[in-house]
Amino acid sequence: MPARKTESPQQTLTATATDTLRQRILSGEWPDGTQLRQEALSRELGVSRVPVREALRQLEAEGLVRIIERRGAVVSQLSLPEIVELLRVRVLLECDMLLEAIPRQTAADIAAAEALLARFEVALNNQDVATWGLLNASFHLALYQAAGRPQTLALIEQLHNRTDRYTRMQILLTGFNDRAHLEHNHLLELCRQKDAISAAAFLKQHIMHAEEALEAWYLAHHSAPGKQGRRKPRPAANAD
Repeated sequence: MPARKTESPQQTLTATATDTLRQRILSGEWPDGTQLRQEALSRELGVSRVPVREALRQLEAEGLVRIIERRGAVVSQLSLPEIVELLRVRVLLECDMLLEAIPRQTAADIAAAEALLARFEVALNNQDVATWGLLNASFHLALYQAAGRPQTLALIEQLHNRTDRYTRMQILLTGFNDRAHLEHNHLLELCRQKDAISAAAFLKQHIMHAEEALEAWYLAHHSAPGKQGRRKPRPAANAD
């Protein structure tokens, strides 16, 4: 029997740095365009610059960070058309996954999704903005888990990560939270009923509702349609 492959200390440090930086971006701690300085981050995380550099490369592959020549890494900034495109891809992948997952969902799968939805409601009531996106993504992923398609599930998770900052702000500033919670409850009920066709159709509507609300918010808060207002990026951590 072959020996089980274990991660090297360097790989473990890189994975930890990647998770930490990813969560700080997704929580909104670092807005779009924020400069991420390797030296400052390595000091803050208590690691060398190597795992930080590798972490930033991984986050670039996920679409959360851009590495720009002579400037380094910055938090990615998406235009409205880019956000809408990613949401449309979500519709295609997630509806397909849900159709396949529902016939295979067990009582334990439904219970896990229900527990996440309860936590989501608490976060909404507490205005816990940093937690909304994480629980929203976890709820959706829990519904698709039974499809048994880990590669597609990973792609969907990356799409949620890339759009989370925008949908979270849209929910916060447009009062969309009650509607989002009601729609999640209805989607879960359709899963309980094993009505895959209705659930997939409703899921498409649910994501498109978020797109419409986000587009209205985005255009109202930027100087011109499809363009983000100009803002001077601020450095992350203790900038050099």
